[in-house]
Amino acid sequence: MSTLHMDLSRLIKETSKEIDFSGVIGVKVGDDLIHSSAHGYSNRSDEIMNTTETRFGIASGCKLFTAIAICQLIQKGKLSVESKLQDCLPMVFPNFHQNVTIHHLLTHTSGIPDYFDEEVMEDFEELWQKNPMYHIKRLKDFLPMFQDGVMMFQPGGRFHYNNAGYIVLGLIVEELTGLEFSEYINKNIFLPCEMKNSGYFSMDQLPKNTALGYIDEENGAWRTNVYSLPIKGGADGGAYISTTDMFRFWEELFSNQLLNQEYTNLLLEPHISTGDEGEYYGYGIWIGKKNDGIFKFYIMGYDPGVSFHSAVYPANRMKTVIVSNESMGPYDIARAIEKEL
Repeated sequence: MSTLHMDLSRLIKETSKEIDFSGVIGVKVGDDLIHSSAHGYSNRSDEIMNTTETRFGIASGCKLFTAIAICQLIQKGKLSVESKLQDCLPMVFPNFHQNVTIHHLLTHTSGIPDYFDEEVMEDFEELWQKNPMYHIKRLKDFLPMFQDGVMMFQPGGRFHYNNAGYIVLGLIVEELTGLEFSEYINKNIFLPCEMKNSGYFSMDQLPKNTALGYIDEENGAWRTNVYSLPIKGGADGGAYISTTDMFRFWEELFSNQLLNQEYTNLLLEPHISTGDEGEYYGYGIWIGKKNDGIFKFYIMGYDPGVSFHSAVYPANRMKTVIVSNESMGPYDIARAIEKEL
């Protein structure tokens, strides 16, 4: 084992201990798994430990699955990146600009109203006071939360992270395929990648070996996140994966098994600057640049009781998957790893 590998493992151990990490950390260099560790409880009440095969929610991390689904349909000729939203769906969005395209939706530059605007609302849980989370079972259940809203800015105006844009993309997948969104992803991403432990599970029917998400209160108490998220994940977030499955997914994506070379390249292209230095967004994926080269492709997700960070570092031939059933943690581990690269 090289010194870098040993240093990384030591660093991961130290950082996990320091932040009292709960979840799983996996690091691969090439085909070699150089680090794999599980920390904390998947079920605190029954003191069931997390294992390296435990499944975790990944929140917005699965926007990339939605982007791939759309690119698969573009590759088949069913629509194009320049297709207009109004031509793709029968629903009426009375105040949306008629020039909103698929490209705008994929890159968070559409300007359409969001049902959860992270610049305005602090607390995701506020959403469910008017719209009980147990009613949100299908993508169309999100529509009343943004369908009649007004545009935030002209299409293409700027990058503004937008969950509703990805709900709309998921509705387009359903419209064009006749399948429920999660069924399409199962058939066209999870199955081909042999991601046998992944899925869009309903929170009141979680399969075995799935971590419950925990929210820690300031007074030391805690509760699960069952009343804090939509009951079933959709096109903007909420799938569950195991670390092994996530590594499989990256390998298939980067070997052009999910999309051909042309569309894999289009997906991974830095389409828009996010406004942070060296940070860009492709289709459903974040891209970090250093010295004009691509340092990393990464996805992340943060919800109450869920946090996730997974990256591919092309120059280092390294992949990381960091999943947690608490609201923070993976970012600190990722930052510690990156300091060594």
